[in-house]
Amino acid sequence: MEYENATFVDTTDVAQLTAAIRPNTKLIWIETPSNPMLRITDLKAVATLARSQKILTLCDNTLCTAVLQKPLRHGIDMVMYSTTKYIAGHSDIVGGALLADAANPILEEARLLQQRGGGGGIPSPFDCWLTLRGIATLPLRIRAQSASAMQIAQFLVMHPSVETVLYPGLTSHPNYELAAMQMKMFSGLISFLVRGSNDDAMRVAAQTQIFTRATSLGGTHSLIEHRASTEGEGTKTPQNLLRLSIGLENVSDLIVDLTRALNPSKA
Repeated sequence: MEYENATFVDTTDVAQLTAAIRPNTKLIWIETPSNPMLRITDLKAVATLARSQKILTLCDNTLCTAVLQKPLRHGIDMVMYSTTKYIAGHSDIVGGALLADAANPILEEARLLQQRGGGGGIPSPFDCWLTLRGIATLPLRIRAQSASAMQIAQFLVMHPSVETVLYPGLTSHPNYELAAMQMKMFSGLISFLVRGSNDDAMRVAAQTQIFTRATSLGGTHSLIEHRASTEGEGTKTPQNLLRLSIGLENVSDLIVDLTRALNPSKA
């Protein structure tokens, strides 16, 4: 898919990425793990390719934060975060951050744009304080969420009402070895395909009692979302896919909740 100034390509395939580079390409923007399919891009391979072509790289690292994955150490030039998610961690602010370990033209352009008021709203002092509050507990939170997500992913793999589980911490994930090399743990986001149709997936989401039906992620409360509905017309997300953001509730309670939702007649 191409737009006037951008080409969309599967960055997990370095050959496709190489073929997509144009003479005017200035930036390769990746997200790994990707949302919501949780595909894994090889950070070092992308960085090596980009530097050979004198192209800058940027990684959206929101799903991992620097606690679980450090793209700069793999040669990526810039890292972007939605601080709304894991970093602030309490679902009560909206913010973002762009970081680099060295100056570059795109970073400086973004800085000037923000200073001139063209980059969106400026966070209030209170929002900044809330974000700093979240950072204080970030390492403990995201490790606990990752540990619970692993248990839930393993539960879902064995459930007869689940067609496929997408979680990079599972050895069945096609990029598990790469994920294990790049990530310390595997984050608190899980996607899974309900066996059946769009209606079956919607029914499962509606049956949960601990999980809240909402579209964000990274907070202390667990969320469930029918992602295709959120993305709307033109989505490429499977209609039977549900996305889970695992919070800090007792993992056994979350598994009971999913068991009830997947087997409503046995609840």
